[in-house]
Formats: sequence, structure tokens, C-alpha cells
Amino acid sequence: MADTVTIEGQSYLKRSPIVVLVLSLVTLGIYFFYWYYQVNDELKRYERDDTISPMRSLMAVLFGWLIIVPPFIAIYNTAAHIQRAEQRAGVQQQIEPVLVLVFQIVFSLANPPYMQDHMNRIWDRATGAAPLPGATGALPPPPA
Repeated sequence: MADTVTIEGQSYLKRSPIVVLVLSLVTLGIYFFYWYYQVNDELKRYERDDTISPMRSLMAVLFGWLIIVPPFIAIYNTAAHIQRAEQRAGVQQQIEPVLVLVFQIVFSLANPPYMQDHMNRIWDRATGAAPLPGATGALPPPPA
């Protein structure tokens, strides 16, 4: 269901995007909120960025609907943090925060799998499970 990866002494979960979607549906959205908090916590630890507040992001998504705007800002910011983490890890195809915002407006169920897939790409690159861009798998020639 989820694999644990260790990067620089920190543990992160590589979750199946489909399982994230199914669990969110089966639990009537409760798992989504748990997942969303965990993703923000993982981003905070991976980026070593104390400005990322998993609880503030969760509260914006949970209760921000009362004034409409906060959930959209929180979702966009989380996607932007994922994009920065992808840049740090050297992931080629990066998440598009604007697309996440569109998904949130049109079909919000598409967001968790899309975002989790990009989180998994970060974990793959950071652990060396994904090839570097342009890598052929061949060893470089010995120095002359």
C-alpha cells in the first residue's frame, strides 16, 4: 500500500495514487484530510522550511470553505511546494500548481492522485530510484 523511503535520515511514504483516491472515497473524504496533512508535513521536513504549516494548511482546507478562498490558496501553495521540491530533486516533469487549482474547481478528486504521483517522483529521484535526465545506463568512459 505504501513504501517507506529514507532520505537524509527522514522517513517519507511513497503512497499509491490510486489507493489515496480509493481511501478518500471509501472514508467519505476523511482520509483525504489525513493525507493532505501528511503531504504538507513531508514537504516541510524535506524542504526544511518552517514556513510550511501542515496544520494551517489543513485548517484552511477544512474550514476555509466558510469564506471560499482559503482552500484554493492552500491547495495552490501545497502544489507550489511540491514543485519546488521537484526542482530540488531534479524531477523533469513537474507539477503545475495552476492545473491543481483547476482540478480543485472542476474535479477535486483528481488532485490527491496527481499530487501524490508527483510526491512519489520526488522520493524516487531523491533515493536514486529514478534515472537522471539523459542517463543511458552505461558507465561513463574512464578518465584519460
